[in-house]
Amino acid sequence: MNATRVDADVIRRLPKAVLHDHLDGGLRPATVVELAAAVGHTLPTTDPDELAAWYYEAANSGDLVRYIATFEHTLAVMQNREGLLRVAEEYVLDLAADGVVYAEVRYAPELNTRGGLSLSEVVETVQEGLAAGMAKAAAAGTPVRVGTLLCGMRMFDRVREAADLAVAYRDAGVVGFDIAGAEDGFPPADHLAAFEHLRRENVPFTIHAGEAHGLPSIHQALQVCGAQRIGHGVRITEDIPDLAAGKLGRLAGWVRDRRIALEMCPTSNLQTGCATSIAEHPITALKDLGFRVTLNTDNRLVSGTTMTREMSLLVEEAGWGIEDLRTVTVNALKSAFIPFDERNALIEDVVLPAYVAAL
Repeated sequence: MNATRVDADVIRRLPKAVLHDHLDGGLRPATVVELAAAVGHTLPTTDPDELAAWYYEAANSGDLVRYIATFEHTLAVMQNREGLLRVAEEYVLDLAADGVVYAEVRYAPELNTRGGLSLSEVVETVQEGLAAGMAKAAAAGTPVRVGTLLCGMRMFDRVREAADLAVAYRDAGVVGFDIAGAEDGFPPADHLAAFEHLRRENVPFTIHAGEAHGLPSIHQALQVCGAQRIGHGVRITEDIPDLAAGKLGRLAGWVRDRRIALEMCPTSNLQTGCATSIAEHPITALKDLGFRVTLNTDNRLVSGTTMTREMSLLVEEAGWGIEDLRTVTVNALKSAFIPFDERNALIEDVVLPAYVAAL
């Protein structure tokens, strides 16, 4: 832990990088209300502030399945071209306003086809919206680079189709792949053929693991499927019997020593019961043990959060300083699924100078 503290105004201005953020979990409440009215979808409330509060309350159940169920309403307004374009563009603008300079946004195209769009049309529409957002952000003097991760839903049978899409659009803004959905009972090895295909095609991927299920999920994701990063990975601590002493089990040692990034999402982990408090969240101990931890929002609407809020919580409740915030930001960029020269330029030209100035 570092002693140099940072106040809230400085945190808002710091450049940030986020690797684990779901498109359908980050809509503006007012946008959900407007788009729902346009498509005739009934919401729990049509007041944007009340809707934001409903999401936050529903997500604080400590139940991952119920947490995932809150996406019913956001997905309902992302089934046509107009909805997808608006959501994708606003996604970028909201990140830019939060000081994010690099992001990877993930979503499952198969969940956006109920309105008649094909999988390819979904991907192309989202990329068009993201490009529009990036152009507007750059014109406003707050540039942000956004890459896309396509997801397959692990409990359904279209994971290979999603992997094929990632390969097809890897030169059109898609930078990688993931599987999402209920983790417990749906092991990543069920989709081994898709991961083998991605490896053959040189497409990187991360896997949600170590959240609702423990070490076997992480082991499968890494050693069977070949993931380059782990989504969440909170339960890697089960292979570190004494966090204070820092004695690592074989799997935990592998994760740390091979610099496998853990995409940690503190507020989300509290909501799904994977952690008990920000102060005791494993991200701090794992960072201090030398793991490549990254800080993420997961679902900004559902968790009522931003990258600024996640950083502020760790400063206020876990004693983080500006050096710790710099560490997780650089970690994220080192493990981003874009070319090395692009990652390095963001670190050397954007992130490090800003953190030096903040000190």
